[in-house]
Amino acid sequence: MKIALAQINPTVGDLAGNRRLAQEAAERAAAAGADCVVLPELALTGYPPMDLLERDRFVDDQLAELDELAKSSRDVTIVVGAVMRAERGDSKAIENAAVVLAGGKRLAHRGKTLLPTYDVFDESRYFAVATHRTPVEVPGLETPLGLAVCEDTWFQTRPYPVDPVAELAARGAGVILNPSASPWHVGKAAERRAMFADLAKRSDRPIVFVNQVGGNDELLFDGGSCVIDAKGEVHVAMPLFETGMAICELPLGEGRPLDAVVDPSDVEQLERGLVLGIRDYFLKQDLPPGAVIGLSGGIDSAVTAHLAVEALGRERVLGVAMPGPFSSEHSISDAFRLGELLGIEVRRADIGPMYDAYRGAFATLFGARDDYGLTQQNIQSRIRGAILMACSNEENRLVLATGNKSELSVGYCTLYGDTVGGLAVLGDVYKGDVYALARHANRNGERIPQNTIDKPPSAELAAGQLDQDDLPPYDILDDVLRQAIEGGRSRASIVPPPGCTPEVALAIVKRLDRNEYKRRQTPLVLRTSRKAFGGGRRLPIVHRYTG
Repeated sequence: MKIALAQINPTVGDLAGNRRLAQEAAERAAAAGADCVVLPELALTGYPPMDLLERDRFVDDQLAELDELAKSSRDVTIVVGAVMRAERGDSKAIENAAVVLAGGKRLAHRGKTLLPTYDVFDESRYFAVATHRTPVEVPGLETPLGLAVCEDTWFQTRPYPVDPVAELAARGAGVILNPSASPWHVGKAAERRAMFADLAKRSDRPIVFVNQVGGNDELLFDGGSCVIDAKGEVHVAMPLFETGMAICELPLGEGRPLDAVVDPSDVEQLERGLVLGIRDYFLKQDLPPGAVIGLSGGIDSAVTAHLAVEALGRERVLGVAMPGPFSSEHSISDAFRLGELLGIEVRRADIGPMYDAYRGAFATLFGARDDYGLTQQNIQSRIRGAILMACSNEENRLVLATGNKSELSVGYCTLYGDTVGGLAVLGDVYKGDVYALARHANRNGERIPQNTIDKPPSAELAAGQLDQDDLPPYDILDDVLRQAIEGGRSRASIVPPPGCTPEVALAIVKRLDRNEYKRRQTPLVLRTSRKAFGGGRRLPIVHRYTG
């Protein structure tokens, strides 16, 4: 039996468009002589559809598209992820299902058993749990199909009461088909293959994993579809971050497994994932004509601009340099040099007169002083934010926020200033990784000015200001934050990295908790790690727990 893996990029809610993608994949699979084509989880609705599922016509409209897709199953069996009405309980109960289309009609479907409710997932809010797991026999196919939707193959990672794959194997499934919408983080593809290898050996069945590609809001999907035999050896490994199709033939024992699967390096994955996230955020919303970025001459705005150019093209990216009373000359020259290297337009808007006007207002409000401290520092950032939003209003551009995860973590950012925008490109990228992205951008020649990479980082909101005046060194800051955020460590269990005292580590974690209110008001953050700010990290703003 020849199985085609269709790695497509659905758009949430584009029911007809997603159905056409599935039809095109079915036609291509049939032309290649495949007996069966497998598409991702919820391929017709896009993943995750969230509360769209609660709209009156959404499920019915999707079922109509499913019936239209079924017409393409006369030449090839189609296994596609879709929402199905549950066979029991309330009439509104629905399942996240794998549906088998064959002979021009719906042949069978199997609902998802393990509904994830952790991190970014909230499937129990919408779907009913499948209560039976039996293989599907398709006329003309010699092998009974075991349908296990996404999380159903992740039994060993959580204390689930049921092992769907074991049940399917025990009941005669010859192959496990795993339509998935598995979000990406750096290194995720290798983790999946290792898990599937263990699962395949344990169940003594080959695993066919088909994952979607693309960005949907903050979630990024890398594809990385693969086929693993019952010995745990990889026979197919599809590219990351690319749509496409691959075909394998069962039984896999007659084919030679791959010698090795080499994923892109971590920094290359990070760059490609972020580029995909920016591109799809614009493309799937039809956002014209492009992006606007405040260029400070610093590393964060430079890397954000580079990624935007890679995603959108240089003609759709505008940079705005906004020197103020404390801006260094190299900040301006580095911003315009970046524009030359990237080939983007850079405009200049001096904020000095507006800053002086604010200081006059401060004198009236607070009394005349030489220095208003943090108040006058933050107003510079807010003036710049207002200018960027004016560019957005006037030219219909989306502002890309440039703050990184290290700074967002500890509140080293200004509300309604450098946090304005529609998308926080680097909001899940630690400062050290921002520098790695910059060096990677320059791998084939200078795209980011070397001086931007070499100089000490500074917000330049006060005379002689440097980041290190308010923050620990970034290598220390990032280490402690990784332990607290991705590692989930309590304050007491943080291990201070070299050069860091327990008191400094505690102060970092206190700042992390204290600035949750700021992060609730920042733009959407593209998720690149196991634990990003946003829907996958839900902490109360008001709490007194100090553990």
